[in-house]
Amino acid sequence: MNTYLFDFDGTLVDSMPTYVQAMLKILDDHHISYGKDVVKTITPLGAYHTALYFQTLGVPMETSEMINEMGKYMLDKYWYEIPAKPYVAQMLKTLRNSGASLNILTASPHITLDKCLERLGLFDHIWSTDDFKTTKSDPAIYHMAAERIGKSAEEILFLDDNPNACETAKRAGMKVCGVYDASSAEFEEEMRKIGDFYIRDFSSLIPLSQ
Repeated sequence: MNTYLFDFDGTLVDSMPTYVQAMLKILDDHHISYGKDVVKTITPLGAYHTALYFQTLGVPMETSEMINEMGKYMLDKYWYEIPAKPYVAQMLKTLRNSGASLNILTASPHITLDKCLERLGLFDHIWSTDDFKTTKSDPAIYHMAAERIGKSAEEILFLDDNPNACETAKRAGMKVCGVYDASSAEFEEEMRKIGDFYIRDFSSLIPLSQ
């Protein structure tokens, strides 16, 4: 494969604790209970659709108000603190030098995404789900991203740490590589069954791509 579509949170950067805490703080502040699968559910949704989901759970806030609260918590950490995961920087440089097309599709908003990615660089396209007005739980988003890249879905390797996103990308026709993250460790076997590949860290991606 020479065309890659990466998730961001939990895949390229070690941000899932911050991302999850920012989202769940809304529920905790309003004393709303949630199930153990809530992280699996909200991770592909993005801030806007997470806010809509939280309203169905009983959060008495407007979506814009919730998104602002999430952003206040996340902004400084994304801009200045959150690191790349091990081997990511080396892997991106190696793939770029080989002529690979490197692209991102994430539920994170551009306000946190773009500044954080300045530390990694090297990407051809950086898309938030906001750019497509849908979520990573919708197969159509993968076809739209593929069209913008200029490839068919079948020519693209999608990498994500979330089983819901991996399953949806697979249904859309992409090759899929599950990525280990502590936040989704309990779903490792599920992701191994869903995808074509699974990696524990990015030192494994270079031989895999060859």
